[in-house]
Amino acid sequence: MTFLQEDGSSPDSPLQEPAITPEPAALTRWHLLTVSLLIFGYAGYYFCRSDLSVAMPLLKRDLNQHGIPIDVATVRLGSIASAGVLAYAVGKFFFGSLADLLGGRRNFLAGMAGSILFTILFALGGGFPIFTIAWIGNRLIQSAGWVGLVKVSSRWFSYSVYGTVMGVISLSYLFGDAASREVMALLLAAGMGWRGLFLTGAGLLFLLFVANLLLLRETPQERGLPAPQTNPLNVYAEKPSSDIPGKASSGTGLISILQPLLSSRFFWMACGLSLGTTLLRETFNLWTPTYFAEYVGLSNSVATSRSALFPFFGGVSVLLAGFMSDRLGLNGRSLVLFGGLTSATVCLFLLSGVAGHASPWIPVTLVALVGFLLLGPYSYLAGAMSMDFGGEKGAATAAGIIDGVGYLAAVLSGDTVARITVLYGWRNAFVALAVTCLLTAIVALILAISQRREAQAKLKELNKAGYER
Repeated sequence: MTFLQEDGSSPDSPLQEPAITPEPAALTRWHLLTVSLLIFGYAGYYFCRSDLSVAMPLLKRDLNQHGIPIDVATVRLGSIASAGVLAYAVGKFFFGSLADLLGGRRNFLAGMAGSILFTILFALGGGFPIFTIAWIGNRLIQSAGWVGLVKVSSRWFSYSVYGTVMGVISLSYLFGDAASREVMALLLAAGMGWRGLFLTGAGLLFLLFVANLLLLRETPQERGLPAPQTNPLNVYAEKPSSDIPGKASSGTGLISILQPLLSSRFFWMACGLSLGTTLLRETFNLWTPTYFAEYVGLSNSVATSRSALFPFFGGVSVLLAGFMSDRLGLNGRSLVLFGGLTSATVCLFLLSGVAGHASPWIPVTLVALVGFLLLGPYSYLAGAMSMDFGGEKGAATAAGIIDGVGYLAAVLSGDTVARITVLYGWRNAFVALAVTCLLTAIVALILAISQRREAQAKLKELNKAGYER
């Protein structure tokens, strides 16, 4: 590890801030294969996750034909969605630590296999009891997937490219969501019912499960490659007085993983950011097709296709945000979070002013803009920032807690948003979302300021220790 000034000069000038220059990250064909498997594998999860959102109008119509009023069906399906999000949140806490203790590959594959089985169960169901059990089980086991992915990534890639790598990998849940919705839109246009959507999704995910089972490896050492560098400022790094700056502590138990994370105030700020951003993301993921179909006036297939613009433009944002954050310095990720959330707040207030059955391109464009402004910064929290906090030792636990806390708030995206839209309309729902986004932006600003000061102090200590040795 080389200790240099930010401009690459010697440490003689006291006017320069100290920084750490990581060794260049070497990428091989095995790294590219690993990234590809993780991207396509996690994208496949969305064939068994976005299906409920896409099928919501058809399910409501089907339930109405069996004597259940539309408003009642809306609230009950929203409650099922909320119960699923709660199960997903709870699972994050458990599976995150499990991945750090037992390995990420097992988590990743278990999430796929379980999701396939529960999706088939949902398709075979005929009423709310089976729907509820199947959806809760599906979301619970799917919570193993992302933390497993983060664990594998932390063991394959150097911290110098965390933002870029996780930006690329995050395309899995953005372009994967968009692609799955487009495929389901085509199936709907061809006349397929909601049961067919669920069964088709399970079949596609099974093919990706087989590919990952055969080719994915836990560490680069299994391919004969060296282990990568971890962030020397992660919460497990020893004090600069140790023989090797930035070397993680050697404990491997659950307490040794949890204690440093839970003692970091910056980690809790990241959890606060996750509360707001996950609520916003899950609300759009779940209700955008219904909003476009019932309020804007689009057909079910067109509404589903247009809803794919939210994750699609979010995917473009993730690439840009990941690239930028690796180059903006000590608090680059939190600065991008603040800028994106502030701009998204403006778009949400504009959406609250859109009249029903107005020109469809106005709400469609605004929803796409929210995706672009929100999802890039959002991707940091359970991705690059979790790896910054946890390094190789606790990245999955950090991602699980940050994501889990966020999904506790996202429970409101189902039942509560359904009730708001039924009682007060879509325009007031967007006002509530805009206020949520604004409050989250304020937290991002506080994090950016305080994290910058703390990181500068730590880097000076590390550089001073390095010079003394």
